[in-house]
Amino acid sequence: MSRMAAETTDPLAAFDLLATMVALVQPDGLCLHANTAFENLLGVARRALMGTMLPDWLADAQPLRETLAAVSANRIASGRFDAQLRRPAGGQHELLPVHVIVNQTEDAERVLVEMIEIEQQTRQDREERTQGQAQANKELVRNLAHEIKNPLGGIRGAAQLLGMELEGKRELTEYTQVIIAEADRLQLLVDRLLAPHRRAHIVADVNIHEVCERVRALVVAEHPRGLAVKRDYDTSIPEFRGDREQLIQAVLNIAHNAVQALEPRIQAGDAEMRLRTRIARQVTIGKLRWRLALELLIEDNGPGVPGAIRERIFFPLVTGREGGSGLGLTLAQTFVQQHQGTIECASQPGRTLFTILIPLP
Repeated sequence: MSRMAAETTDPLAAFDLLATMVALVQPDGLCLHANTAFENLLGVARRALMGTMLPDWLADAQPLRETLAAVSANRIASGRFDAQLRRPAGGQHELLPVHVIVNQTEDAERVLVEMIEIEQQTRQDREERTQGQAQANKELVRNLAHEIKNPLGGIRGAAQLLGMELEGKRELTEYTQVIIAEADRLQLLVDRLLAPHRRAHIVADVNIHEVCERVRALVVAEHPRGLAVKRDYDTSIPEFRGDREQLIQAVLNIAHNAVQALEPRIQAGDAEMRLRTRIARQVTIGKLRWRLALELLIEDNGPGVPGAIRERIFFPLVTGREGGSGLGLTLAQTFVQQHQGTIECASQPGRTLFTILIPLP
């Protein structure tokens, strides 16, 4: 059957091509149909939405009830207002600010409700800005690392030669050993800065759940007690072309950051980390729109990212932990972006959530 014939058979299928949430309801608010964007944003299956009262999904149901009544009675052709959509999240509800548009249809018993994420444009602008910053950071780090590397080799070589000349003078050779050890430490840091640019991007079929299970096994092996690593997988997610080792490293870096923040709760025995996979539909990453994307969420119940660095956690050498290199999340972002994806962090005390989006074919 051709696409045109399919759309003629199901006239509501066109709604699934829209990036905004669209629902068809009765005048009393009973949901007759919801599009893909609606079920994707709520994280609720379409069949679970249909048959529910749409106003009940809002924090304040009254404005939508009144607008539906006015539009269906033809007192107004359409109505607009801002509201907060109640989105299920871990047994609770998150409030998502939306702009609601209610319109008449040719059938007086059916009303069209459209909801636009108020933060959608803000998020897209933030993604574009983040990608630009990440590219500038990569160039800066790469150039700086090369500038450091050349004189560093000279310093180490000179210290070795000086140490050979000072044989037998132990109190002096100790100083040259310090110089060599510190030069080696800086060399290791430079190598880590250059690692993403040196290693070839090895593309093969990747199963995201194999990636998650590898990370989970490593975390559990390091912390067999006090930390529960929970899984919530959508096993229908297909394989995609990517670099398996890079993705393992990206997820592992995020998981290690979470474990370090969870140390007090691990000691108390109530630390939790959750790995969750979902299919996201009709998503915009950067300036490109994708029909399907992998959504990988890494969540923990730690103290949250310190407010002073929350906006800069993906910048190189930025860390909230004493002794940290500040490179783990920078490398994670680099590896995800090499898969045309994006990575974001939302954090508050008691809940930190990293979201990775990677386009699917």
